[in-house]
Amino acid sequence: MTKKSKIQFIAEIGLNHNGNFDNCYQLIKSAKEAGADICKFQLGWRYKKGELNYIDEPTLKKIISLCEFFEIELLFSVMNLESYLRLKKIGFKKYKIASRSLIDDVNLIKKIIRDKNQLIISLGMWNKKTLPFGQNKNIKYLWCKSKYPTYLEDLKNFPNKFDSRKYYGYSDHYIGIEMCLHAISKGAKIIEKHFTLNKLDSTIRDHVLSATPEEFKKLVDQGRILTKIFDKIR
Repeated sequence: MTKKSKIQFIAEIGLNHNGNFDNCYQLIKSAKEAGADICKFQLGWRYKKGELNYIDEPTLKKIISLCEFFEIELLFSVMNLESYLRLKKIGFKKYKIASRSLIDDVNLIKKIIRDKNQLIISLGMWNKKTLPFGQNKNIKYLWCKSKYPTYLEDLKNFPNKFDSRKYYGYSDHYIGIEMCLHAISKGAKIIEKHFTLNKLDSTIRDHVLSATPEEFKKLVDQGRILTKIFDKIR
């Protein structure tokens, strides 16, 4: 029998709560219902008191509790040492590294690696041919284009193949789900897509390039079918 491939879908909520963390209930619930495996937030970006993404301890506990209630994995992009230490103290062993962190704080990433955590690293701002930390069983790299939103002309160097030796998955900023499905057809095993309840919301730029619950569910359903097809014909 052909070995089945496991694909994971990450609903990147990020800052799409608009600073109103009461929105997190519906965002997390809708992501779960749409078939997401993981909900992702950001910690340490626009994070000071009075800023859009100020997450104090009660808010952090609320997000954790909601993900436990809806039985969906919680993942954070950590943007600074303070954020990492907060999550480490709670017991997190898996982290997302945003493209900008490879440029802004490589020492933080090295520390997280030394602590033997699992990492998912986006390479949107990485312009070298070699991988930043080489092949490592605890690291999965995502191909990405750090442009918000991304258009077709920005994707001319899109990988012809995704595999564990280089690009394990794809972090998407394209308007629509088509490039995510294209990545799956090329072998991507992680798909990260921004997630919103309202694409017309202009509070932050991410809403327009995000998937609604209906779009995300279509992505998950079609993506899993595609994976089954390619497992059969591989």
